[in-house]
Amino acid sequence: MRFASLGSGSQGNALIVEAGGTRLLLDCGFSIREVTLRLARLGIDPSGLAAILVTHEHADHVGGVFAFARRHRLAVYLTHGTYKMAARGRNALTDCRLIDGHAVFAIDDIELRPFPVPHDAREPVQYVFSDGDRCLGVLTDSGSITSHIVDVLRLCDGLVLECNHDQGLLAASRYPAPLRRRIGGPFGHLENGQAAELLRQIDTSRLQHVLAAHLSQENNRAHLAARALALALDCGEEWIGVADQEGGFGWRQLA
Repeated sequence: MRFASLGSGSQGNALIVEAGGTRLLLDCGFSIREVTLRLARLGIDPSGLAAILVTHEHADHVGGVFAFARRHRLAVYLTHGTYKMAARGRNALTDCRLIDGHAVFAIDDIELRPFPVPHDAREPVQYVFSDGDRCLGVLTDSGSITSHIVDVLRLCDGLVLECNHDQGLLAASRYPAPLRRRIGGPFGHLENGQAAELLRQIDTSRLQHVLAAHLSQENNRAHLAARALALALDCGEEWIGVADQEGGFGWRQLA
């Protein structure tokens, strides 16, 4: 199994996961042209994708999903709540599949375990991907860590983990107070320290890769996110990967 980010942040998100002969796109917050260019950068043609998974209806995750799926005749998997809220463009889809946010399912060579997260969306989920031997956990757009999240991510071999903001930078930012409260609230986004605390609660002995993702350009810095996660793992900061808005991150392999 291998995975890579096409870009991560408030301006757009997309993650590619590959196992066996199956390639899946998790979210697509970019235009058709932009996501095509970013896939090409990773050596992927859109025709090689099996489906798109959607975590929730916010534009930076779903903005390009329906147009891209329509162009390339891809199935789109999403919860009923996300389907209801992400109205723009959905009716033109030829293959839209509603999922239960608690039920494991498979797409060809990849098993998917969706799990609900506390975020200010209708029915948001995140995912664990498995090829039967290794598993990749993805957790972004969650305002807090629940016991269920800990249980689901307890035994991952790779982890893409939201480090949206630094508490001090958010408090001192130019954002209006209601927006700061929303971001830092229990249904907003994970702070560096919260992400680090999750690592302290799970079994990290199997982790081959940890990537900080969904960093705020205004309210976080890559070195602050890497430092927080490295302290929790007792490793060097250079071992922590950080996804950025423009480049995401390149291929990571789970052996």
